[in-house]
Amino acid sequence: MPNPLSLSRTRLSRVAALTVATAMICGTLPPQSALAQTVTTAVSTPNTPPQTLAPAHQLDWILTHHILPGFDRLAQTSATLADVAASHCTPDDPALRAAFTHAFDAWITVSHLRFGPTETDNRAFALAFWPDSRNKIPGTLRRAVTETPREELATPEVFASQSVALRGFYALEYLLFDDAIQSEGTADQRCALVAAITTDIAHTTAAIRDDWHNSYAVTLVSPGPGNRYQSEAEIRQELFKTLTTGFQVLVDMRLGRPLGQFNAPRPNRAEARRSARSQRHIVLNLTAMEPLALALAAGDPALMQEIDAGFAKALKRASALDDPSLAGVADPARRFRIEALQQDINDLRSLITTRLGPKLGVTAGFNSLDGD
Repeated sequence: MPNPLSLSRTRLSRVAALTVATAMICGTLPPQSALAQTVTTAVSTPNTPPQTLAPAHQLDWILTHHILPGFDRLAQTSATLADVAASHCTPDDPALRAAFTHAFDAWITVSHLRFGPTETDNRAFALAFWPDSRNKIPGTLRRAVTETPREELATPEVFASQSVALRGFYALEYLLFDDAIQSEGTADQRCALVAAITTDIAHTTAAIRDDWHNSYAVTLVSPGPGNRYQSEAEIRQELFKTLTTGFQVLVDMRLGRPLGQFNAPRPNRAEARRSARSQRHIVLNLTAMEPLALALAAGDPALMQEIDAGFAKALKRASALDDPSLAGVADPARRFRIEALQQDINDLRSLITTRLGPKLGVTAGFNSLDGD
Protein backbone atom coordinates (compact mmCIF):
# COMPACT_ATOMS: atom_id res chain seq x y z
CA MET A 1 0.00 0.00 0.00
CA PRO A 2 1.24 3.53 -0.71
CA ASN A 3 2.55 5.50 2.21
CA PRO A 4 0.19 8.48 2.85
CA LEU A 5 3.10 10.46 4.31
CA SER A 6 5.07 9.93 1.11
CA LEU A 7 2.15 11.20 -0.95
CA SER A 8 1.85 14.24 1.30
CA ARG A 9 5.53 15.04 0.93
CA THR A 10 5.44 14.81 -2.86
CA ARG A 11 2.37 17.03 -2.98
CA LEU A 12 4.15 19.58 -0.83
CA SER A 13 6.85 19.52 -3.49
CA ARG A 14 4.18 20.66 -5.99
CA VAL A 15 3.68 23.82 -3.96
CA ALA A 16 7.43 24.37 -3.87
CA ALA A 17 7.68 23.87 -7.64
CA LEU A 18 4.89 26.34 -8.29
CA THR A 19 6.49 28.86 -5.95
CA VAL A 20 9.76 28.53 -7.87
CA ALA A 21 7.89 29.01 -11.15
CA THR A 22 6.23 32.18 -9.89
CA ALA A 23 9.52 33.57 -8.58
CA MET A 24 11.17 32.66 -11.87
CA ILE A 25 8.81 34.75 -13.99
CA CYS A 26 8.96 37.61 -11.50
CA GLY A 27 12.73 37.62 -11.74
CA THR A 28 12.51 38.59 -15.42
CA LEU A 29 10.55 41.77 -14.72
CA PRO A 30 11.48 45.17 -13.32
CA PRO A 31 11.23 45.36 -9.51
CA GLN A 32 7.83 47.08 -9.43
CA SER A 33 6.39 44.53 -11.87
CA ALA A 34 7.90 41.67 -9.90
CA LEU A 35 6.21 42.94 -6.76
CA ALA A 36 2.86 43.11 -8.55
CA GLN A 37 3.28 39.59 -9.89
CA THR A 38 4.16 38.23 -6.45
CA VAL A 39 1.10 39.77 -4.87
CA THR A 40 -1.46 39.05 -7.55
CA THR A 41 -0.48 35.92 -9.45
CA ALA A 42 0.27 33.15 -6.99
CA VAL A 43 -0.35 29.90 -8.85
CA SER A 44 -3.18 27.83 -7.44
CA THR A 45 -2.39 24.33 -6.24
CA PRO A 46 -4.68 21.98 -8.19
CA ASN A 47 -7.21 19.68 -6.59
CA THR A 48 -5.80 16.21 -6.04
CA PRO A 49 -8.05 13.15 -5.93
CA PRO A 50 -8.11 11.24 -2.63
CA GLN A 51 -6.51 7.82 -2.49
CA THR A 52 -9.93 6.45 -1.61
CA LEU A 53 -11.57 7.73 -4.80
CA ALA A 54 -13.68 4.90 -6.17
CA PRO A 55 -13.55 4.09 -9.90
CA ALA A 56 -17.33 4.57 -10.06
CA HIS A 57 -16.88 8.19 -8.98
CA GLN A 58 -13.82 9.09 -11.03
CA LEU A 59 -15.64 10.73 -13.95
CA ASP A 60 -17.69 12.93 -11.64
CA TRP A 61 -14.55 13.91 -9.71
CA ILE A 62 -12.67 14.78 -12.90
CA LEU A 63 -15.54 16.96 -14.09
CA THR A 64 -16.29 18.81 -10.86
CA HIS A 65 -12.77 19.10 -9.42
CA HIS A 66 -10.55 19.28 -12.51
CA ILE A 67 -12.33 20.37 -15.68
CA LEU A 68 -14.99 22.86 -14.55
CA PRO A 69 -12.81 24.72 -12.01
CA GLY A 70 -10.04 25.00 -14.62
CA PHE A 71 -12.25 26.58 -17.26
CA ASP A 72 -13.97 28.77 -14.66
CA ARG A 73 -10.57 30.11 -13.64
CA LEU A 74 -9.56 30.63 -17.26
CA ALA A 75 -12.70 32.65 -18.03
CA GLN A 76 -12.36 34.70 -14.85
CA THR A 77 -8.70 35.59 -15.32
CA SER A 78 -9.27 36.35 -19.01
CA ALA A 79 -12.11 38.72 -18.15
CA THR A 80 -9.80 40.44 -15.66
CA LEU A 81 -7.10 40.68 -18.34
CA ALA A 82 -9.53 42.40 -20.73
CA ASP A 83 -10.66 44.81 -18.00
CA VAL A 84 -7.08 45.71 -17.11
CA ALA A 85 -6.07 46.14 -20.75
CA ALA A 86 -8.87 48.65 -21.28
CA SER A 87 -7.01 51.15 -19.11
CA HIS A 88 -3.44 49.76 -18.95
CA CYS A 89 -2.28 49.08 -22.49
CA THR A 90 1.42 50.01 -22.51
CA PRO A 91 3.64 46.92 -22.82
CA ASP A 92 5.62 47.38 -19.59
CA ASP A 93 2.62 48.31 -17.42
CA PRO A 94 2.90 46.16 -14.24
CA ALA A 95 -0.86 45.63 -13.96
CA LEU A 96 -1.16 44.48 -17.57
CA ARG A 97 1.77 42.09 -17.32
CA ALA A 98 0.46 40.64 -14.07
CA ALA A 99 -2.98 40.08 -15.61
CA PHE A 100 -1.36 38.52 -18.68
CA THR A 101 0.64 36.14 -16.49
CA HIS A 102 -2.40 35.08 -14.50
CA ALA A 103 -4.59 34.45 -17.55
CA PHE A 104 -1.84 32.69 -19.51
CA ASP A 105 -1.18 30.46 -16.49
CA ALA A 106 -4.87 29.55 -16.42
CA TRP A 107 -4.79 28.58 -20.10
CA ILE A 108 -1.72 26.37 -19.71
CA THR A 109 -3.37 24.49 -16.82
CA VAL A 110 -6.30 23.47 -19.05
CA SER A 111 -4.48 23.31 -22.39
CA HIS A 112 -4.29 19.51 -22.21
CA LEU A 113 -8.12 19.31 -22.26
CA ARG A 114 -8.29 19.57 -26.04
CA PHE A 115 -11.74 18.16 -26.68
CA GLY A 116 -15.34 19.30 -26.60
CA PRO A 117 -15.85 23.07 -26.19
CA THR A 118 -12.18 23.96 -26.70
CA GLU A 119 -12.29 22.44 -30.19
CA THR A 120 -15.56 24.12 -31.21
CA ASP A 121 -14.92 26.86 -33.80
CA ASN A 122 -11.15 26.31 -33.43
CA ARG A 123 -11.24 28.04 -30.03
CA ALA A 124 -8.03 26.40 -28.82
CA PHE A 125 -6.12 27.71 -31.83
CA ALA A 126 -7.70 31.14 -31.39
CA LEU A 127 -6.30 31.20 -27.84
CA ALA A 128 -3.00 29.49 -28.55
CA PHE A 129 -1.61 29.59 -32.09
CA TRP A 130 1.56 27.70 -31.25
CA PRO A 131 3.84 26.46 -32.58
CA ASP A 132 3.93 29.16 -35.21
CA SER A 133 6.11 27.10 -37.55
CA ARG A 134 5.92 29.60 -40.42
CA ASN A 135 6.40 32.67 -38.22
CA LYS A 136 3.04 34.15 -39.19
CA ILE A 137 2.37 36.04 -35.95
CA PRO A 138 4.87 38.93 -36.26
CA GLY A 139 3.95 39.73 -39.87
CA THR A 140 0.24 39.58 -39.10
CA LEU A 141 0.73 41.88 -36.11
CA ARG A 142 2.75 44.39 -38.14
CA ARG A 143 -0.01 44.63 -40.73
CA ALA A 144 -2.62 45.01 -38.00
CA VAL A 145 -0.88 47.93 -36.29
CA THR A 146 -0.01 49.72 -39.53
CA GLU A 147 -2.87 48.93 -41.92
CA THR A 148 -5.99 47.61 -40.13
CA PRO A 149 -8.74 50.22 -39.55
CA ARG A 150 -9.45 50.89 -35.88
CA GLU A 151 -13.12 49.97 -36.28
CA GLU A 152 -12.15 46.42 -37.25
CA LEU A 153 -10.18 46.13 -34.02
CA ALA A 154 -12.94 47.66 -31.92
CA THR A 155 -15.70 45.29 -33.09
CA PRO A 156 -15.41 41.89 -31.35
CA GLU A 157 -17.41 40.04 -34.01
CA VAL A 158 -15.20 41.40 -36.78
CA PHE A 159 -12.01 40.74 -34.85
CA ALA A 160 -13.08 37.14 -34.17
CA SER A 161 -13.03 36.53 -37.92
CA GLN A 162 -9.36 37.52 -38.18
CA SER A 163 -6.53 35.04 -38.64
CA VAL A 164 -5.67 33.00 -35.56
CA ALA A 165 -2.16 34.45 -35.92
CA LEU A 166 -3.60 37.78 -34.75
CA ARG A 167 -5.50 36.32 -31.81
CA GLY A 168 -4.73 34.78 -28.44
CA PHE A 169 -1.96 34.69 -25.88
CA TYR A 170 1.00 34.30 -28.23
CA ALA A 171 0.09 37.33 -30.33
CA LEU A 172 -0.39 39.30 -27.11
CA GLU A 173 3.01 38.14 -25.87
CA TYR A 174 4.64 39.72 -28.95
CA LEU A 175 2.88 43.03 -28.25
CA LEU A 176 4.00 43.06 -24.62
CA PHE A 177 7.53 41.67 -24.90
CA ASP A 178 8.91 42.00 -28.45
CA ASP A 179 10.87 45.19 -29.10
CA ALA A 180 10.46 45.03 -32.87
CA ILE A 181 6.67 44.80 -32.72
CA GLN A 182 6.56 47.57 -30.11
CA SER A 183 8.21 49.91 -32.63
CA GLU A 184 5.59 49.28 -35.32
CA GLY A 185 2.65 51.63 -35.93
CA THR A 186 1.52 54.14 -33.32
CA ALA A 187 1.01 53.74 -29.60
CA ASP A 188 -2.73 54.26 -30.05
CA GLN A 189 -2.95 51.55 -32.70
CA ARG A 190 -0.97 49.12 -30.55
CA CYS A 191 -3.23 49.90 -27.58
CA ALA A 192 -6.27 49.23 -29.74
CA LEU A 193 -4.83 45.88 -30.74
CA VAL A 194 -4.05 44.94 -27.12
CA ALA A 195 -7.65 45.76 -26.23
CA ALA A 196 -9.00 43.78 -29.19
CA ILE A 197 -6.92 40.68 -28.44
CA THR A 198 -7.72 40.64 -24.73
CA THR A 199 -11.43 41.19 -25.37
CA ASP A 200 -11.36 38.34 -27.88
CA ILE A 201 -9.61 36.07 -25.35
CA ALA A 202 -12.26 36.93 -22.76
CA HIS A 203 -15.11 36.16 -25.17
CA THR A 204 -13.53 32.88 -26.32
CA THR A 205 -12.83 31.59 -22.81
CA ALA A 206 -16.30 32.59 -21.62
CA ALA A 207 -17.81 30.62 -24.51
CA ILE A 208 -15.76 27.55 -23.55
CA ARG A 209 -16.81 27.86 -19.90
CA ASP A 210 -20.47 28.34 -20.79
CA ASP A 211 -20.52 25.36 -23.14
CA TRP A 212 -19.06 23.16 -20.42
CA HIS A 213 -21.61 24.25 -17.84
CA ASN A 214 -24.63 24.42 -20.14
CA SER A 215 -24.24 21.20 -22.10
CA TYR A 216 -20.94 19.34 -22.23
CA ALA A 217 -20.75 18.62 -18.50
CA VAL A 218 -23.90 16.54 -18.73
CA THR A 219 -22.55 14.84 -21.85
CA LEU A 220 -19.40 13.78 -20.05
CA VAL A 221 -21.22 11.95 -17.25
CA SER A 222 -24.27 10.70 -19.17
CA PRO A 223 -23.16 8.12 -21.74
CA GLY A 224 -25.74 6.09 -23.58
CA PRO A 225 -27.51 5.45 -26.88
CA GLY A 226 -27.93 8.60 -28.92
CA ASN A 227 -25.42 10.57 -26.83
CA ARG A 228 -21.96 11.72 -27.88
CA TYR A 229 -20.41 8.93 -25.78
CA GLN A 230 -22.03 5.51 -25.86
CA SER A 231 -20.34 4.23 -22.70
CA GLU A 232 -18.12 5.25 -19.79
CA ALA A 233 -15.31 3.42 -21.56
CA GLU A 234 -15.54 5.94 -24.41
CA ILE A 235 -15.35 8.82 -21.94
CA ARG A 236 -12.30 7.30 -20.27
CA GLN A 237 -10.78 6.89 -23.74
CA GLU A 238 -11.30 10.61 -24.35
CA LEU A 239 -9.75 11.59 -21.03
CA PHE A 240 -6.83 9.21 -21.46
CA LYS A 241 -6.21 10.71 -24.89
CA THR A 242 -5.94 14.17 -23.31
CA LEU A 243 -3.15 12.84 -21.09
CA THR A 244 -1.19 11.25 -23.91
CA THR A 245 -1.61 14.38 -26.01
CA GLY A 246 -0.36 16.46 -23.09
CA PHE A 247 2.76 14.33 -22.85
CA GLN A 248 3.26 14.60 -26.60
CA VAL A 249 3.18 18.39 -26.35
CA LEU A 250 5.64 18.38 -23.45
CA VAL A 251 8.16 15.96 -24.96
CA ASP A 252 8.00 16.78 -28.66
CA MET A 253 7.07 20.47 -28.63
CA ARG A 254 7.77 22.28 -25.36
CA LEU A 255 11.10 20.46 -25.00
CA GLY A 256 11.79 18.86 -28.38
CA ARG A 257 11.46 22.00 -30.50
CA PRO A 258 14.10 24.08 -28.66
CA LEU A 259 16.36 21.07 -28.10
CA GLY A 260 16.59 20.28 -31.80
CA GLN A 261 19.78 18.29 -32.37
CA PHE A 262 22.92 18.43 -30.22
CA ASN A 263 24.86 20.16 -32.99
CA ALA A 264 21.87 22.24 -34.04
CA PRO A 265 19.93 23.48 -30.99
CA ARG A 266 17.01 25.83 -31.61
CA PRO A 267 16.60 28.08 -28.55
CA ASN A 268 14.52 30.58 -30.55
CA ARG A 269 11.82 27.92 -30.92
CA ALA A 270 11.18 27.72 -27.17
CA GLU A 271 7.57 28.43 -26.31
CA ALA A 272 6.85 31.91 -24.92
CA ARG A 273 10.58 32.69 -24.65
CA ARG A 274 10.01 36.43 -25.06
CA SER A 275 8.16 36.56 -21.75
CA ALA A 276 10.56 34.00 -20.21
CA ARG A 277 7.71 31.54 -19.61
CA SER A 278 9.14 28.43 -21.32
CA GLN A 279 10.19 26.63 -18.14
CA ARG A 280 7.13 27.89 -16.31
CA HIS A 281 4.81 26.26 -18.85
CA ILE A 282 6.45 22.89 -18.32
CA VAL A 283 5.96 23.14 -14.55
CA LEU A 284 2.37 24.30 -14.92
CA ASN A 285 1.54 21.64 -17.50
CA LEU A 286 2.93 18.78 -15.40
CA THR A 287 1.21 20.08 -12.26
CA ALA A 288 -2.14 20.35 -14.05
CA MET A 289 -1.99 16.91 -15.67
CA GLU A 290 -1.19 14.95 -12.52
CA PRO A 291 -4.67 15.12 -10.89
CA LEU A 292 -6.24 13.77 -14.07
CA ALA A 293 -3.76 10.89 -14.21
CA LEU A 294 -4.31 10.05 -10.55
CA ALA A 295 -8.10 10.19 -10.88
CA LEU A 296 -8.01 7.83 -13.86
CA ALA A 297 -5.91 5.43 -11.76
CA ALA A 298 -8.56 5.39 -9.00
CA GLY A 299 -8.96 1.99 -7.41
CA ASP A 300 -5.29 1.05 -7.85
CA PRO A 301 -3.34 2.63 -4.96
CA ALA A 302 -0.03 1.14 -6.10
CA LEU A 303 -0.37 2.65 -9.55
CA MET A 304 -1.43 5.98 -8.03
CA GLN A 305 1.78 5.90 -5.98
CA GLU A 306 3.91 5.21 -9.07
CA ILE A 307 2.24 8.02 -11.00
CA ASP A 308 2.65 10.41 -8.08
CA ALA A 309 6.35 9.53 -7.80
CA GLY A 310 6.86 9.96 -11.55
CA PHE A 311 5.32 13.41 -11.56
CA ALA A 312 7.28 14.37 -8.44
CA LYS A 313 10.56 13.43 -10.12
CA ALA A 314 9.77 15.35 -13.31
CA LEU A 315 8.49 18.39 -11.42
CA LYS A 316 11.53 18.50 -9.19
CA ARG A 317 13.85 18.52 -12.19
CA ALA A 318 11.70 20.99 -14.14
CA SER A 319 11.55 23.50 -11.28
CA ALA A 320 15.31 23.23 -10.70
CA LEU A 321 16.36 24.12 -14.27
CA ASP A 322 16.76 27.84 -13.52
CA ASP A 323 16.35 28.44 -17.23
CA PRO A 324 13.16 30.49 -17.82
CA SER A 325 13.46 30.69 -21.62
CA LEU A 326 15.29 27.34 -22.11
CA ALA A 327 18.24 29.17 -23.61
CA GLY A 328 20.40 26.47 -22.01
CA VAL A 329 19.67 24.09 -24.91
CA ALA A 330 22.61 25.79 -26.68
CA ASP A 331 25.00 25.20 -23.75
CA PRO A 332 26.20 21.56 -23.56
CA ALA A 333 26.38 21.57 -19.74
CA ARG A 334 22.90 23.05 -19.27
CA ARG A 335 21.46 21.11 -22.19
CA PHE A 336 22.13 17.85 -20.34
CA ARG A 337 19.69 18.90 -17.59
CA ILE A 338 16.97 19.69 -20.13
CA GLU A 339 17.50 16.37 -21.88
CA ALA A 340 17.29 14.61 -18.50
CA LEU A 341 13.95 16.33 -17.88
CA GLN A 342 12.72 15.19 -21.28
CA GLN A 343 13.69 11.63 -20.37
CA ASP A 344 11.88 11.86 -17.01
CA ILE A 345 8.71 12.95 -18.81
CA ASN A 346 9.17 10.22 -21.41
CA ASP A 347 9.44 7.67 -18.59
CA LEU A 348 6.26 9.03 -17.07
CA ARG A 349 4.53 8.88 -20.44
CA SER A 350 5.59 5.26 -20.77
CA LEU A 351 4.15 4.49 -17.33
CA ILE A 352 0.85 6.10 -18.30
CA THR A 353 0.75 4.29 -21.65
CA THR A 354 1.78 0.82 -20.48
CA ARG A 355 0.14 0.72 -17.06
CA LEU A 356 -2.76 3.15 -16.94
CA GLY A 357 -4.01 2.55 -20.48
CA PRO A 358 -4.41 -1.23 -20.07
CA LYS A 359 -6.01 -0.72 -16.65
CA LEU A 360 -8.66 1.45 -18.30
CA GLY A 361 -8.90 -0.83 -21.32
CA VAL A 362 -8.11 2.05 -23.69
CA THR A 363 -5.42 3.23 -26.10
CA ALA A 364 -4.16 6.70 -26.90
CA GLY A 365 -6.03 7.01 -30.22
CA PHE A 366 -5.81 10.00 -32.53
CA ASN A 367 -5.68 13.55 -31.22
CA SER A 368 -5.97 17.10 -32.48
CA LEU A 369 -2.20 17.26 -33.13
CA ASP A 370 -2.10 14.29 -35.49
CA GLY A 371 -1.35 15.37 -39.02
CA ASP A 372 -0.11 18.83 -38.03
